[in-house]
Amino acid sequence: MAASKPVEPQSGAGLPRWQLALLVGTPIVLGVGAVYLWNRSRTKGRRGKGNGERKTPEGSASPVQGPDSAAGAIQENTSPLDRAQGAKNKGNKYFKAGKYENAIQCYTEAIALCPTEQKSDLSTFFQNRAAAFEQQSKWTEVVQDCSKAVELNPRYIKALFRRAKALERLDNKKECLEDVTAVCILEAFQNQQSMLLADKVLKQLGKEKAKEKYKNREPMMPSPQFIKAYFSSFTDDIISQPLQKGEKKDEDKDKEGETAEVTESSGYLKAKQYMEEENYDKIISECTKEIDSEGRYTAEALLLRATFYLLIGKATAAQPDLDRVINMQGANVKLRANALIKRGSMYMQQQQPLLSTQDFNMAAEIDTKNPDVYHHRGQLKILLDQVDEAVGDFDECILLRPDSALAQAQKCFALYRQAYTGNNPSQVQIAMDGFEDVIKRFPKCAEGYALYAQALTDQQQFGKADEMYDKCIELEPDNATTYVHKGLLQLQWKQDLDLGLDLISKAIEIDNKCDFAYETMGTIEVQRGNLDKAIEMFNKAINLAKSEMEMAHLYSLCDAAYAQTEVARKYGLKPPTL
Repeated sequence: MAASKPVEPQSGAGLPRWQLALLVGTPIVLGVGAVYLWNRSRTKGRRGKGNGERKTPEGSASPVQGPDSAAGAIQENTSPLDRAQGAKNKGNKYFKAGKYENAIQCYTEAIALCPTEQKSDLSTFFQNRAAAFEQQSKWTEVVQDCSKAVELNPRYIKALFRRAKALERLDNKKECLEDVTAVCILEAFQNQQSMLLADKVLKQLGKEKAKEKYKNREPMMPSPQFIKAYFSSFTDDIISQPLQKGEKKDEDKDKEGETAEVTESSGYLKAKQYMEEENYDKIISECTKEIDSEGRYTAEALLLRATFYLLIGKATAAQPDLDRVINMQGANVKLRANALIKRGSMYMQQQQPLLSTQDFNMAAEIDTKNPDVYHHRGQLKILLDQVDEAVGDFDECILLRPDSALAQAQKCFALYRQAYTGNNPSQVQIAMDGFEDVIKRFPKCAEGYALYAQALTDQQQFGKADEMYDKCIELEPDNATTYVHKGLLQLQWKQDLDLGLDLISKAIEIDNKCDFAYETMGTIEVQRGNLDKAIEMFNKAINLAKSEMEMAHLYSLCDAAYAQTEVARKYGLKPPTL
């Protein structure tokens, strides 16, 4: 893939990265890639009753008998509440017999009979009638009756959850999320059913909002730090190489006293010069001049323009350029392979793994000796949880380029993740020894220290992990992501909130376009109960997101935080905070 930082596999145990429901106030835990996962049991044993369906009405009911049976009769000499309870019990029998219209009539009678001061009983009758309406798929009536039940009993879990399900059916995702958030908090996040609904709605909301936002967003150039890190993940990429002597502009040659042959003026060569000067905003326009004039470097200009379209988040503009380069049979094979790598990475961001795999395989076919192909395909295989194949690709990359420290580190990381998720202590130790070997042989590879630090954090070797992050910072003092990881480590290791926030603030100071820093800051603010601040941070991250998928994840976090503010306002419900 075109970015070197590791990403969690899409399958396997635990929750995906973006599924962090921010609905919980449990302590933060730090996993590989510094992702938040909620520290809750995934086993059925601990869930107990939490997986049960909420389909039946409340209140006891003996086995179904005829409607005129003695058990169903309502005594005339009892109190109004007793008569209401009797009507409810009769309704429960009808409900269990699948006679929902009769059950609704009985619950309606119970509501009419019940004294208004008996709020708890009255809320139960409304909730039971809602359950019967639910069986008839009358979602509006379900919402109305559950709302009345919640007015009478604001912390009525069954009514809140039933209303959430009905609101989902009515496509009212915002209010559905608020209700299921309240349910999750009231149940201390122990019920799988409500957690799954919250996750489902967050995903849907995130995707819908991201689709609209991404389509209409203003292009934004990433920070120079990000751009340089991106290009550094390629070692066999013609367009990222410095200008050669023969490509120097006339005025530069005069200044340098060079005598090499002067080439013709070219938009592409100007773009390359702007790259060296880190004047990235002018690159696309200069490449366009080269392409429009059908100049000598048309293929290179197409690839460079496509690359910067991808960097500013305009995948729809990048794809035609990449397609043209890939289909240029006479173009340099390394240009075509690089275009395939970038298109394959784009497909993966768009959650099209089959197309992505096809592009990487084609790149390997047309340029068998290109180490970039195997390195980036290895990262794709990690994403697809195909660790054995990933290791094979990293090995091929290392064979072609033995000095590729990044591939060596990524291979260790892949082996570590496989051993860690497979609960294989001996293999974990082998992977950890591999990291030691990598940092010994490649002491200038910051990525090796960073990946090793994440593995050490998993193993709760916090002191050594901290040392590894310090090495990263020493080698790459302008790498904002390292400061974020180190800040998260302080939270997990020392519970030092102030130091953790200071380090993440430092990351933003270094790179004010580091979306990961804003996302992490937002997550911590949620944990602290500062929801308005959290929403502000998430919105900043959304505006910096580099793909629609990443934006959907961030919207999910923001929506979860906003739902919490509404639940706190309506019901006074707040999860524990840091």
